[in-house]
Amino acid sequence: MRKRVIAAAALAATISLVAAGCSSNGSTSSASGSTITYWASNQGTSLDNDKQVLTPVLDDFTKKTGVKVKLEVIGWNDLQTRIQTAVTSGQGPDVLNIGNTWAASLQATGAFLPFGDSEMKAIGGSDKFVKTALDTGGAAGKTPTSVPLYGLAYGLYYNKKMFTDAGVQPPTNWEELVTDAKKLTTGTQYGFSLAAGSYTENAHFAFINSAQNGGEWFDGKGNPTFTSQANIDGIKRYLDLMQTDKVVNASNAQYDNGVQAVNDFATGKVAMILSQNNADSSINANGMKSDAYGVVPFPSPEGGKPVASHVAGINLSIFKNTKNKDAALEFVKYMTSESVQSTLGKPYATLPVLNGAKPNFTDNADEAATFQKIYNEMSKPLPLVPAEDQFENTVGKAMNDMFAKIATGGTVSDSDIKSALQTAQDQVKQSIGG
Repeated sequence: MRKRVIAAAALAATISLVAAGCSSNGSTSSASGSTITYWASNQGTSLDNDKQVLTPVLDDFTKKTGVKVKLEVIGWNDLQTRIQTAVTSGQGPDVLNIGNTWAASLQATGAFLPFGDSEMKAIGGSDKFVKTALDTGGAAGKTPTSVPLYGLAYGLYYNKKMFTDAGVQPPTNWEELVTDAKKLTTGTQYGFSLAAGSYTENAHFAFINSAQNGGEWFDGKGNPTFTSQANIDGIKRYLDLMQTDKVVNASNAQYDNGVQAVNDFATGKVAMILSQNNADSSINANGMKSDAYGVVPFPSPEGGKPVASHVAGINLSIFKNTKNKDAALEFVKYMTSESVQSTLGKPYATLPVLNGAKPNFTDNADEAATFQKIYNEMSKPLPLVPAEDQFENTVGKAMNDMFAKIATGGTVSDSDIKSALQTAQDQVKQSIGG
C-alpha cells in the first residue's frame, strides 16, 4: 500500500513535547460553517489524480453539512516527516490519513483524539466496522485513536491457463502450493515470483507465515519475541520456495517492490504471485485480461491457522487539539459511510471496511468475494505495538540478506534464521530500552 512507517524512537522523543504543543483546549465549533483541514495520503496514480478523485466527494460533504474541507494530498515519502513535525509543533491538520500499522506509534504520542464512546457514536458506532479492521486503531486494550478508511488484503493470484495445462488445481494448503509450483516450474517459467528484496514485503510474510503457525512477534508487554520456533519455521518455509523447492527465480532476490513480481505474472513468466488486491490495474495494464487469472487465499500448512493476510490499509485520525472537533467527527462519519466507501473503492482499488459492504474494485464477482472474505475473516493485524516499525525494518532486512545469500548459492539453516532474529530482537530491545 506504499506505506512508510514512522520511527518509534523519533516519535518517542516527541511525547514530552505533546503536552505543550498538542494538548486539547477542549473547544469545539459547531459543524456547519466550519472549515477543516484534511491531509490525504497518495492513493491514486498521482497527487493530482487524488485531488481529482477526492474533490467531488469533499464538495458533496460540504453541500450536505456546510463544512468546508481544505484538502492537501501528501506523498508517502513526505507524510511521515509531516506528521512528526505536526506532532511536535502542534500545527497539524484536523483530520489525516495514516498507514494502519502506524496507529500504535502515533497513539503513544498522545497527540491524537481517542475514539471513546461519544466519539464513536458520533461517527456511526463501532459496530459498523469490520472487527479486524477496527482492531488496527491502536494498541490492544487502549481506546483507538484511528478508525479504518481503506482496506487491502493479500491474495494468491494464479494463471488459469498455466494451471489447466499443468493439470493442477488452485492450492488449498501449503503442501499443495509447493507441489503445484514445482509442476509449473519448467524451462524459463517459474511457479512463483516474490518481492524477495523488499524488506516490507518480507516482513509481511514473516508475520503471516508465523501467524499460520500460531506465532507472535511481541509479548503482551510489547517486548520482542522474535526467536520463537513458530517464527523461525514460518520464515524457513517462505525462504525454501527459492532455496529447496526451486520454484522462485534467484533473480527475485533483487526485486525490491511488489510491482516487479506483478509484471512477471502479467507477462506469463510465472504462474503465481502473492499480492494485494490493488494489483489488478497493473496486471491489466500489462495486457493480461481479468478472466485469465483467479485468486484464492494464501494457504497455510495442513493443520495451520487460516491466516491469509495481515490487515492492510489506511486509517483516519483526528488531532486532539483540533478546534473543529464536531466537524472533524462529522467528516470521519461521512468518509466511512457506505456510499463514500463505494465511491472511492473503485478508483483506489480498495476493500470496504464496513460490515456487509460489497467491494467494487473489480467486476469479477468471485475475485471481489475472495478478497473481502480474506480481509474480513482471514486477516490478522500486524503487531499493535509502538515498535512495529522496527519489527518490519529489522526482520524484513534480515530476510533480504537471507534471500541474497540463497540467490548467490549459499544456504540458510534454522540456526542461521535464529541467529539473524536474535540480532534483530537485540536491536529492538535496545531501542525501546528493554
